[in-house]
Amino acid sequence: MTFAARTKPFVLLDRSGRPYPCWEPGRYGGHRRSKIYGRLDCPAALRALAQGAYARHRVFFADASDAAAAGYRPCGVCLPDAYTVWKSAKPSRTTTA
Repeated sequence: MTFAARTKPFVLLDRSGRPYPCWEPGRYGGHRRSKIYGRLDCPAALRALAQGAYARHRVFFADASDAAAAGYRPCGVCLPDAYTVWKSAKPSRTTTA
């Protein structure tokens, strides 16, 4: 089935994390519970989908900036450069005695 033949729009999340209908598929997929987003062909996501439990919490984004604005972090497997930037920007946790 081609995208043009769809009778129902895709549902993507916007920058606020709210769903909206769109006739174009999202470029990134995410996991609602873990707040991680990545490419649709991510090996880690495809493994999780094959195991069955992941699809129930899957969400989609038009682009990476929408995913980040909605509070999702980049996947370390399929987006290693973006993950490194995200990780270095995150404040380090320090313990106080």
